[in-house]
Amino acid sequence: MKKNIISAVLFTCFFASSAFALSEAYKNNIYNPGELKPVDSVLKVKEGDAAPDFTLKSVSGKTISLKDYRGKKNVVISFVPAAWTPVCSDQWPGYNIVKDIFDSHDAVLLGITVDNIPTLFSWTNQMGKLWFEVLSDFWPHGAVAEKFSVLRSDGVAERALFVIDKKGIVRYIDVHNINQRPPLESLVRAMGKLH
Repeated sequence: MKKNIISAVLFTCFFASSAFALSEAYKNNIYNPGELKPVDSVLKVKEGDAAPDFTLKSVSGKTISLKDYRGKKNVVISFVPAAWTPVCSDQWPGYNIVKDIFDSHDAVLLGITVDNIPTLFSWTNQMGKLWFEVLSDFWPHGAVAEKFSVLRSDGVAERALFVIDKKGIVRYIDVHNINQRPPLESLVRAMGKLH
């Protein structure tokens, strides 16, 4: 556990700004929406609740259902607002560096955004290979984000993390300031409590 937290802190402190050697062409395609209202939804799902089930299409072509992991894996859901934006384009590739932390907690990561599959395909290809499934909550627009009560009034998802145990129970929620990447060490601590 201590090793995982130390890895998370090292990631946050040392790798966050320099770990991703992004091409200039990629950087030039990142849209900066400016400073946004930090949180724009009212959380109705609480820790201890059963996680709302969902089925979504993935960039890999698979159909992924939350219930498929029940009894098999812990699940971390990472909602991000939009493809081709600065913080989102930094957050998800960062999880590649710490895949072993997810593995050591018998957890899978599911990335969800309201963008459509072609947009997500292009964006994730530019970021580089991600080890986790990236899911489209495009149609019905934001339905899964709405189930988790993290759909913002402008139609994008909050920047939010949910840790769900093997029984399908929500054990950790971080609806984070949309303008900032959530601290990895908090997520690692939450996963550590699943054992």
